[in-house]
Amino acid sequence: MPDLPDAQRLENLWAGEFGDAYRERNADPERGRESFWTALVQRLQPRNALEVGCNTGGNLYWLAQLLGEENCAGIDISEGALATLRERLPGVDARVAQARNLPFADGSFDLAFTVGVLIHQPPESVRQVMSEVVRCSRRWVLCAEYADTEEVEVPYHGEEGALYRRDYGQLYARVHPGLRLVHQEFLARGPDSSWDDVTVWVFEKPPA
Repeated sequence: MPDLPDAQRLENLWAGEFGDAYRERNADPERGRESFWTALVQRLQPRNALEVGCNTGGNLYWLAQLLGEENCAGIDISEGALATLRERLPGVDARVAQARNLPFADGSFDLAFTVGVLIHQPPESVRQVMSEVVRCSRRWVLCAEYADTEEVEVPYHGEEGALYRRDYGQLYARVHPGLRLVHQEFLARGPDSSWDDVTVWVFEKPPA
């Protein structure tokens, strides 16, 4: 794997006290997300799913109920986040790993996805992370991220180079032109939901 110092810096940041503070700010990450995941599973009919950057399981909480814990997996750089996830969902395959180097075989999951994770990838590694998500997907690729028409760095809790708004739909299409966009929507911030004004893109991979 090539040396990516900025990516390593951010991984170390999220694995430590910075990541702990994030979990404290987001104590109920699954709030208001049930309807989205229920509709998505009904539409796509995945048998299993992988979340890249799952933190404490705000999305896997609902997917585990819909697909079964044994059919869900998540990776994160924070052992503390995964410890909480394992307590809540002991049947989920939860592993410490880098998003840019996923510990799964090609096409292991019907659905592979990120929610609020690509935004925290620096320019040097974001395409590599996307490629790993696509590699591990058998059919569906989803991302839910802060969108913009061009790459814009946003200040984030006192850290530079830690959050980027981008057109992730176009970026996925450029990096993997075989992907077919099948769904796009906007999930707004609100008092009854932990969504945070993110745009969702869902892609289908071409047949192998």
